[in-house]
Amino acid sequence: MKISTKGRYSVTALYELALRYGEGPVSLKSVAQSQGLSENYLEQLMVPLRREGLVKSIRGAQGGYMLARAPEEITIGAIITTVEGTDCGSRLFAG
Repeated sequence: MKISTKGRYSVTALYELALRYGEGPVSLKSVAQSQGLSENYLEQLMVPLRREGLVKSIRGAQGGYMLARAPEEITIGAIITTVEGTDCGSRLFAG
C-alpha cells in the first residue's frame, strides 16, 4: 500500500490536531514545527479538509485549525479520500 505525501501530511496534521483536541485552535506553524512538516504545504491541504468538514478554521491572532468532529469520528480513510479524491482506493490497495 502506497500513500502519497498529501495523504501522509494530512493524516499527520490531523493526528496533531487530535492530540490537541479540546484545547482550541492550533496554528499551522505549530503543527508544522511539532510534526516536521512544511507549513506552506499544510495550508494547501487544509482547504479540502475544511470543505469536507473534517477541520474548521478560526481567523485572527489566536486563530488556527481544530477538528470539526471528535477524533474518534474521523477515519484515516476519510482523510486520504478527501485529499486524494475518490479514486484513491484502487491505488491504495494495488500494492
